Amino acid sequence: MAVACQTYTGGIHVAQSVLVPDELYERLQREANAARVPIEDVAARALATGLPPGLNDIPERHRDALRHLETLPDTDLWAVLRERFPAESAARQAALLDAHAHGRLSATERAELRRLSDAANRLMLRRAHAAALLRWRGHTVPLVRG
Repeated sequence: MAVACQTYTGGIHVAQSVLVPDELYERLQREANAARVPIEDVAARALATGLPPGLNDIPERHRDALRHLETLPDTDLWAVLRERFPAESAARQAALLDAHAHGRLSATERAELRRLSDAANRLMLRRAHAAALLRWRGHTVPLVRG
């Protein structure tokens, strides 16, 4: 059975069909009937919740790097998950944060703190997205720490 979907691309509606097993189509149809909504809406919602997390809520400057992770094999995603922020960078960031809390940062140190914080945030986003992709691919992923 096919579920027809419409996408909106550049001002144009494009109709697409997706072949699904009869049993799945019947489940979609039952849900659509019960909710009194078109089957296309139910199918789109089911697909959206069943796919890896989207990147719309991620700052634009990070999206390409995260999108690239979606192309990697599982072994490479596990390697990303094991990446760590260098201990010396973390120690320096902590010292700068402490100095900042006490109002003792120079302009150069503020720039260094921004650079270190951006690097730590990029790593955190990469690791979190790799974990989400691995979970979606059926792996049991331990809680991501440090």
